[in-house]
Amino acid sequence: MKLLTILLMTLFFAPAKSVHDFKIQSIDGQSVDLKAFRGKKILIVNTASKCGYTKQYAGLESLSKQYKDKLVVIGFPADDFKQELSSNELIKEFCEANYGVTFLLSDKVTVKGEGQADLFKYLTTAANPDFTGDINWNFEKFLIDENGKLIHRFRSKVEPLSAELTKYL
Repeated sequence: MKLLTILLMTLFFAPAKSVHDFKIQSIDGQSVDLKAFRGKKILIVNTASKCGYTKQYAGLESLSKQYKDKLVVIGFPADDFKQELSSNELIKEFCEANYGVTFLLSDKVTVKGEGQADLFKYLTTAANPDFTGDINWNFEKFLIDENGKLIHRFRSKVEPLSAELTKYL
């Protein structure tokens, strides 16, 4: 019986092996299975509407359009640093009106501390050549390869269209 319990727990609660093991909710409330993006790189960014880095939305939109055949950009609005609007509706409206955002946005999430979204728990603890640990500020970026593995993590100051980031695309 004990062996069966262990086997069942392993099957149903196995730790994530890649980003493709996660599902997210879009800002419109739709379930999005990240497996759908196999074969493309994914850029995951924690975003905020009232931050000094908010202008990076424009660069993220340009990046999304320029590399649309091989990259999916996903913004994750978060209020961990008290710089995000109060609702998904206001966030979506702000992003579309001010930056013409058409790339995928998730619903508002927590990216650090208590209540941290599972995807960000994975991203901030996954062994990588850059660094692990808490997200320090808005607009940190996680570049994922075509198989769902972390390629590189970039701090907020790295612009979306910078050579530092685009060299991986």
